[in-house]
Amino acid sequence: MSLMTELFADIYARQDNRMTRLDARVKWIGAAALLVAVISSAKPVLPLAVLVIGLTGTLLADVPVRWIVMRLVPPLGVAGMLAVLQTWLNGVPWAVSLTLAARVLGAVSVMLWLSVVTPAHRLFQALGALGMPRAWVEVALLMYRYAFVFLDFAEDTITAQRVRLGYAGFRRGLSSAGIAAGTVLVRAVDQAERTGEAMRTRGYIGALPFAPLPALARRDWLALAGTLAAVAASFWWLEGR
Repeated sequence: MSLMTELFADIYARQDNRMTRLDARVKWIGAAALLVAVISSAKPVLPLAVLVIGLTGTLLADVPVRWIVMRLVPPLGVAGMLAVLQTWLNGVPWAVSLTLAARVLGAVSVMLWLSVVTPAHRLFQALGALGMPRAWVEVALLMYRYAFVFLDFAEDTITAQRVRLGYAGFRRGLSSAGIAAGTVLVRAVDQAERTGEAMRTRGYIGALPFAPLPALARRDWLALAGTLAAVAASFWWLEGR
């Protein structure tokens, strides 16, 4: 398995532990409540607390630290850039910029935790059960499926260019990167046409079949109630005073 595929796959979500056994609908609702609290926060304390909790939960799911760090590096760079730009260009105080950066990191930690305790197909199935339009769920499923196909294709293309010294020098490397991006884009359009034709050939009439989800167990209801109560109490304690 390539590094990019490992970073974005749900291999760690397929482990058997208390968090993975919890119903995906409960985890989605809990994650949504945390995201709302983080986005609505006016102080950095709550987002940073969510960041710590999210990272702790991710570590408890037996996810390697190296994997967590590599997943956090891009959003950490975005958060730092946002803080600097808001302060230098818009004259926003550093405290406000840091709160914005904390919101970004807190929200990312929530989604990171959700992705390592729930397999992707369970997440999409739960979204459908929670009322998301069926067409959106189907598109998300196909996007997730073919994202790995195109990641592998992009890596093979870049490797072939490197063998031919396509990245020997800045200008040549920039040209090779543009060619690789264009090649992946053309491949994506071609794959979309072939996938649509294959689905119609197999009887697709506008709706993919989804198995119904079972009713929530008692532990799921307790976990949901406890999570929502904890989020509401934390928001009131840290933001409402």
